This record gives sequence, structure tokens and C-alpha cells, in this order.
Amino acid sequence: MKFDTGIKMLLVSSYPSRECGLATFSNDIVNAVANVFGDTLPIEVCALENEGQQFEYSDEVKYTLSTSNIDDYRLVAEKINERNDIGLVCIQHEFGLFGGEFGDYILSFILALNKPIVTVFHTVLPNPDQKRQKVVHAIADLSDRIVVLTKNSQNILTSDYEVTPSKILVIPHGNHTVLWEQKEKLKTDFNFSDKIVMSTFGLISENKGIETVLYALPEIVSSYPEVVYLVIGKTHPEILRREGEKYRDFLIDIVKRQNLENNVIFVNEYLELKELLDYLTLSDIYLFSSKDPNQAVSGTFAYAMSCGCAVISTPIPHAKESLHNENGILLNGFDQSDEFQEAIFRLIENTETRVGMGKNAFATSSSTSWKNIAIQYRLLFDQLTNREDDLKFNFPPIKFDHIKNLTTDQGILQFSKFSQPDPESGYTLDDNARALINMVLYNKVYPDENCLKLANTYLSFIEGIQEKDGWFNNYKDFNGQLTPQNEEVNLEDANGRALWSLGTVISHRDTLPLDMISRAVQCWDKAIQKIDTIRSPRAIAYAIKGLYHYYLTYKNEDVKMAIERLADELLRHYDIHSEENWCWYEDYMTYANNVLPEAMMYSYLVTGELKYKKIAIITFDFLLSHYFMKGQLKVISNRGWFKKENERFFYGEQPIEVATTIIALDLFYEITKNKKYKDQLQLAFVWFLGNNHLKQIMYNPENGASYDGLEDTHVNINQGAESTLCFFKARLIMEKYSEYNLANSYSNLKAELSRF
Repeated sequence: MKFDTGIKMLLVSSYPSRECGLATFSNDIVNAVANVFGDTLPIEVCALENEGQQFEYSDEVKYTLSTSNIDDYRLVAEKINERNDIGLVCIQHEFGLFGGEFGDYILSFILALNKPIVTVFHTVLPNPDQKRQKVVHAIADLSDRIVVLTKNSQNILTSDYEVTPSKILVIPHGNHTVLWEQKEKLKTDFNFSDKIVMSTFGLISENKGIETVLYALPEIVSSYPEVVYLVIGKTHPEILRREGEKYRDFLIDIVKRQNLENNVIFVNEYLELKELLDYLTLSDIYLFSSKDPNQAVSGTFAYAMSCGCAVISTPIPHAKESLHNENGILLNGFDQSDEFQEAIFRLIENTETRVGMGKNAFATSSSTSWKNIAIQYRLLFDQLTNREDDLKFNFPPIKFDHIKNLTTDQGILQFSKFSQPDPESGYTLDDNARALINMVLYNKVYPDENCLKLANTYLSFIEGIQEKDGWFNNYKDFNGQLTPQNEEVNLEDANGRALWSLGTVISHRDTLPLDMISRAVQCWDKAIQKIDTIRSPRAIAYAIKGLYHYYLTYKNEDVKMAIERLADELLRHYDIHSEENWCWYEDYMTYANNVLPEAMMYSYLVTGELKYKKIAIITFDFLLSHYFMKGQLKVISNRGWFKKENERFFYGEQPIEVATTIIALDLFYEITKNKKYKDQLQLAFVWFLGNNHLKQIMYNPENGASYDGLEDTHVNINQGAESTLCFFKARLIMEKYSEYNLANSYSNLKAELSRF
């Protein structure tokens, strides 16, 4: 889908096919922004080239700048000035990247530009001499904003270079999303299943300090011959040009002299991203041995953490800032082989510690995924260009990879540890009912045999957990046995969901096999006998939804009367608990609140009774008034329910509440055609895409799962069935609204920029 592209960002940087870390970084930003915002935030590139260099570039590269030619800086700047559609120039800065003393040729470029300028300092050196300090201060003074990648760099800029603190923004180095459960699989695929794999990657140069690790290895492999150390990456092109493979040959000689040929593997390639991430994901331990105490940030370090490696690192600023909460080991010094040896022994000998550190690193890295970093760059772009709210989020593709992964022959498992299914959590009727509804609805839009197989599995679970009297249990363990929870927990809501799912199946007789319809009807006929025993308001609401869908197929007067009885019971709850400033069915709001007014609207659709429609709208609008605040959706917290007489809790937001809001808004818009519901529906959905108080995506782009919760300071990145199924349903609904302008749902993000 194409939109009017409007103004663009121009990125000034080295760029692939040039092989360097900054080129990779810039390419990752371009790709991430395209993934999150599509064509609505185009980025063009001015690629930097040293004298005599020439590369093949992708289409986004519109200019090249010869960094050794001072006249070229002004000439390229003048070409950029002629473009009315370039709204911002973002310069990626490294001292060795530009010509002149301390790279001061870049000042000619900045002085000639008449566009807003953001400069990203990748290296910020402390204790500068006077010349370096003047160059950096001048760049900062001429730039509209300065971006650094660590808080340490921010502190150095303000203290050593006297840059105004309010001008500096910290946007961390991004990383890629991988799946935790792939670690063991990849080990097998690469024939490392019986190995303890350690790795280092990046463009090889003497500054990497790899020999420090090699000197530590003989004693380690003597005790643990299964240890393998992967040195991944080509020699840095500039090093290769000046001195050839001198450093690599030096490393290879150490390996031979120490008889480490069976334990050290050089992967002398510039790897494609997927293969690189595979190597890192299968690694147990990542070794970062840089000799440079002033290396502000490392993309290799960030990638290793995001792939779930336990990291052992020399104390560069990035490591000192990132290695905490038991997510790695920070060494005291540089060139200390004995320190590496001690740390490696500790992690090899303590598997639980090693795996725990990898998990902690993996979890903390989710906040700096490239999609989240793209949102922060977009915020900055919007602020500096005074851009009107005409951009749209890209809808992520619909995926049920994780749903399949959670599903066994028995049904869908309840929980995951990260994205890895947790068999110990067992199964619930709640989740299998949700899964059945999702597959039925997906199959209606996109007929799919695999989808029908999943639907059959979920229907079989529902059949198998139904008692002879029609009542349903909710909990089974992984072995298919009923658990004690069924005796300890009120099961009315689960039974209501079962009726909803069965009614949904029955109402889709035109798109489902006859056998499925027949089985659902048999379950329904037994379950409906218990309908009048339901008392819980939410169970009543779910039952009404099931009755509505059943009624679409079988215009049964008894069903209509059952809907009236249940709707009147909800009205009775409303009459008891509502007050002038509390238009609700209970004295509190808990979870899945939207299902109550939604059920009232369904009751109106079957009976034609306006009293149901009136209360549906009153209560839904009351609920929405508590959910939409300052351009964001803020649903009821699971930390404490919202009681009529008490202050409301915030944070602890869960996807189920967001998804049920979207489901209800979709219905109310369809019935009333009131545009406010459509607008709020868009606003609710982009909660998943980053329009929330943390400005972080709430879904896993790799497998289509949803994360389990949005807390005050972090995202709970476990991906259970409930969250994933809720996101799947919400995303499926959004297919109807894919052409809609999401600008309004985005506008509040600008005001939140200062929080970063």
C-alpha cells in the first residue's frame, strides 16, 4: 500500500556495500524505520567514501560524498538545499570518518546546509585536547540536536565539551529480535550440540584484543575439551589495505603454538545478517575483549546480548552501563587473560548461572530492538520538522507461527517462557476457546487447511473437557489430566467463553466442514442446559455472544428468550451499581470489561429492544472515558482493579484488555457508524505498535506473538497463549481498517519525546 511520502530524512553515513560497523548501523536504521512506518517516513542516504573508493549501493543512496575532498562537502550540501522534500539531515559521526584534523571537514558541510541537523556521535572521547574539543563543540553548536548511544557519552559531552544538556538525546544502539527456543536447535543445525560455544564477532583488528582470550584457553580446554571458540568476521578493510592479514596470522600462530586447532574456529567472512544472528544465538558465552577503554559503544556487544549470550566483557563504557542485574560479567581491566580465564571457568562450571545471565541479557535487550529505536528516531524527526500528523504505522503481517508452536496434539498450551512453550503450564478451556474462535475467523477471510487442522484440535479439547451434564472444566495438565484448579476456581467465565466459541463455529457453517459444525452443535446442546445457572456478569456476557452467533444460524425463539433473560440480568446489575458518575454494572472494573456493553449491543441486535442499545452505549462510553487519555489507550491495571471509591492503578496493562476494547469498538462502529469509535479503534491498536507510555512495540515481529504485559518500566516479554491470541484477533480485525489514516493515533508521541 503506497501513501503520499511527504518530507524525508537524509542520512549521512558510510553505507553498505561498504563493510564497516557504521554502515551496518545506518542500514539497520533505514530498514527499521521502513518496517515500522512504511512509506510514510522515507529515508534517503548520502554515502561517505574515502579517496579512491567506489561501492555498489541500494536505491536509497541518492548522493555520495568524497570525505577527503573538502570542496565536495559544500557541493553536496548545496544539492541537498535545493530539495524541498528533505526535512532533516542526520549525520552519523565518527572522528576517522571525515577528512581534516579530527574530521573537521564536516564543519564545511554543516555550515553550508540550511536544513535541521541531527548529529549522532558514536564515539565521545574524554579529556580532549583543545583542537578536538573545539571541533566537537562546533558540531554540537551547529546541530539542532545531538544523539549519543550511552549515558556515559552524554555525561562526557556536557562535562568535557560543554555541550548544553538539553540539546543531547540518548538513543541506544539497536539490536535484532531472535527466538529464544532457537538456541538449542541452531546448535544441532551447526553440529555444535555437544559443545560449549563461545564467540567473538566483528571486523577483525588488533584493537579487538582477541589474543587475550586465546592465551586464556589452554587451561580451559584441558579441563573442558568440548569448548569451541568462534572468531567471526573478516579483517577490517582499512587494516587489510594497510597491513594485510598480519593480525589474523598472529592469532592463527597463537592457536597453533597452543594446540588449539580443534577448539578455535575462524569464520573469515562478512556474514549476512541471518547467519550472523544464528551464530550468536547458538553461542553460550560471548567474549568482548576490546583494548580501547574509550570505546563508547559496540554494536557487536548489543547484538550478543539480544541473542541471549552470557557476556564477558572488558570495561568499555557500553559494558559498564549495560552489564548489571546478572546479565553478564564485567572484567576489571584490559589485556587480562587471567580475568577472562576465571570468568569463563565460572560460566562453564555453573550452567544455571550461565543460562540465567543469557536470559537476563535477552530480556533487557528487548527495549532496544531496532523497531523501538525506529520509533525514537521518528519522534526526533517529527519534533525538529514540526511535521503535521500525516504519518501512519505499518501494520505488521498476520502470523500464527507462535500459535502453531504453542499447539500440541491436545490443544494450545497456556504459557511460554519468552517464546518457548512451557508444557508445565498445561492447557485451559479459556485459551482453546479463544484459539478456536481465531482460527474460524481467520479461515473465513483466508481459507487455510492448516488453520482448519488447528481449529479441529481446539474443538477436540473443548469436547474432551466437557462433563456429561454439559458443564465444562477449565484446566488440564500436559498429560491431559484435570487439575485441582477446577475445584478451586469459579469456572463460570470459562463456560461462557466455551459457549461463545461454539456459537462462533456454528455460525460459520458456510466456511467450515460439516463435521465440525455437527460436533459443535452436540457440545452446544449439552451446554445450553446449564445456561440459566450462570451468574457472573462476564460469563453472562460471553454466553450472550455465543447465543447471538448461534441465533444467526438458527432463529430459535428459545435462544432469543434466553438472550433477553441474560440481558435483563445485566441490566439488573447495572441498576444496582450505577450512580450519576459511575455508569457501570459493578462497583469495580476488572478484566475484559468491554464484553459487558458489547453483550448488551448484541442483545439489542437480536431482540430489537432499544433499552439494551441505550445502556450498551452509555456504559461503553463511560468505560472508554477511563481508557483513552491524552491520545493513548490506558487500560485497567492488573495490579489492582479500578474500584468506584478508590484511586485508579496505572501500568500493568495486558493485551486481553486492549484486544477486547478493539473487538467492542469494531462492533459499535459497525452498528452506530459513529466515527469516534473508528478513531478510538485505531488508537487502541497502535498500543501494540508503540503508542504506549514506554514507546515500545508489544509484539514479537519474528513469530507474531504478543508480549504478556506492559509494566511501568519494562515490557514482560513472555508470550503466552492469551496475549498472543488477543493480538492475533485484534490484528485480524484491523484488516478492515488498513486504509485508514492513523495520524491521530500517533500525534501524542511527539509530546512524550522528553521522557527519553
